[in-house]
Amino acid sequence: MASVNSLASTLQQQLADALTAALPDAGTADPLLRRSDRADFQANGILALAKKLKGNPRELASQVTAAIPAGGLIKEIEVSGPGFLNVTLADRAIIETLAARAADDEGRLGVPYNSAAGTTVIDYAQPNVAKEMHVGHLRSAVIGDAMVQILEFTGESVVRRHHIGDWGTQFGMLIQYLIEHPGELTHEGDGGEADGEAAMSSLNRLYKASRALFDSDEEFKARSRDRVVALQAGDEETLAMWQRFVDESKIYFYSVFDKLDMEIRDPDIVGESGYNDMLEETCRILEESGVAVRSEGALCVFFDDVKGPDGNPAPLIVKKSNGGYGYAATDLSAIRDRVQNLKANTLLYVVDARQALHFKMVFETARRADWLNEDVKAVHLPFGTVLGKDGKPFKTREGETVRLADLLDEAIDRASTVVREKAKDLTEDEITERATQVGIGAVKYADLSTSAARDYKFDLDQMVSLTGDTSVYIQYAHARSRSIKRKAGELKSQPHPELELAPAERALALHLDQFAEVVAEVAAAYEPHKLASYLYQLSSLFTTFYDQCPVLKPEVPGDVAENRLFLSDLTARTLHQGMELLGIRTPERL
Repeated sequence: MASVNSLASTLQQQLADALTAALPDAGTADPLLRRSDRADFQANGILALAKKLKGNPRELASQVTAAIPAGGLIKEIEVSGPGFLNVTLADRAIIETLAARAADDEGRLGVPYNSAAGTTVIDYAQPNVAKEMHVGHLRSAVIGDAMVQILEFTGESVVRRHHIGDWGTQFGMLIQYLIEHPGELTHEGDGGEADGEAAMSSLNRLYKASRALFDSDEEFKARSRDRVVALQAGDEETLAMWQRFVDESKIYFYSVFDKLDMEIRDPDIVGESGYNDMLEETCRILEESGVAVRSEGALCVFFDDVKGPDGNPAPLIVKKSNGGYGYAATDLSAIRDRVQNLKANTLLYVVDARQALHFKMVFETARRADWLNEDVKAVHLPFGTVLGKDGKPFKTREGETVRLADLLDEAIDRASTVVREKAKDLTEDEITERATQVGIGAVKYADLSTSAARDYKFDLDQMVSLTGDTSVYIQYAHARSRSIKRKAGELKSQPHPELELAPAERALALHLDQFAEVVAEVAAAYEPHKLASYLYQLSSLFTTFYDQCPVLKPEVPGDVAENRLFLSDLTARTLHQGMELLGIRTPERL
């Protein structure tokens, strides 16, 4: 089914046509339409037009209103103030538009699908091999996963990339220790939660023991450094040991991502090691093209507007003076791979805001090398820090970084209390399932409902609250609508365009119609918090509708009840689809 034009876009076009018809000298004019408290919409564009044409804005506004066709979309239009147009839509047009959305046989609620959209590579969820995932890994995973769902829904071809930390000097230490203590890494498992914990426990023990020996034994330190050289040179025994660390870490990663209700696929994991064979060629291309130059033995790229604390130019170091490669060489090689091999049009990096300068320099270097150009863009989607209730970076009482698995377990535990209090006819298994959906949803929504660039406070009590801007509030609105449907029995969910709508019905209906526009805006600007905000407002409007417009009471006429059931159903479908795009479950019963 084709996409459904929103009421706002249809009205925008009608007003633009009326402006052109009434004021041919104006050329192409924008009515500057926006939602209004005084009517459904207000058009403010005539004021600027009057200045341009040196005319009276109220007279021009009257000419425009006379050029608008009677009936159809618009019920009433009035001139207000210095030429503003207050527009009230016809109830029939509102319900007919929603009926077209509901009838979308592809279940997309009339949201356009652009099959000609490009390819976006999203770099997100970047844990480190042989290290525990902590609260700092949460935002990249949650924001990145939401953007994957949203972009795919709108037609973009999305390639996921998890740029895990799986290379570098620490692996020489770990591998050498394992060679000298072969029985230390004993865990074997199939990737479940218990296996993930066991795998990380084993890796943790190994890391601490090898670090202690590295710091205390100069001979072991020297052997470890030799082992790094062997790893980088592709020594078979060393690579096999390194692969064990990667495989063991993946068991752990998958258990945490599974708890986060996120799909992570093996082919999508291309860590730092994946670009190892490209590093030398990347450096050669940059040096031969003059993009990078030698400075004090290192291969560097300089920028006029990037200076260090001493005021001197701060370069991007691509290759160190000792021959080693920095993060820049890996990131630039990844850009080459993603553009030349994956044929990406957009590279989206969901990475901590503290890396902003690094990416600015890497992107500019890639532009100078023509790996990025007018056909291929790179975007850094930066995110802020997760803070504790005290407004400081989130730590345990002992001052340690909070383990992500522990944090998720606690969220599920808190949610269990909330679900148990509300549950009337749920079994113990259903309570456990709902608690997981509510707890994980609460964590994700708290993250996604905040603009990515801002820090936010991690407050589980607030996150699992049934009131306020929380996922539980939205999940509960969805479950309430599903409950109405179950109780409706034989009553049809059917639109009735001939009816006059009550204020709460109109407010809900107008908001429902904005879904497609919000999704498009969120996809274009990479701003999932705007979708979260839309869904919260929709839930609030549904709550008012539920209180003021009974569906199943005996005194409600049949056609009114059917129309209200239709609005309730469409609300549930919209909430479900919107939350699914954010990676959050919406249980049928709560």
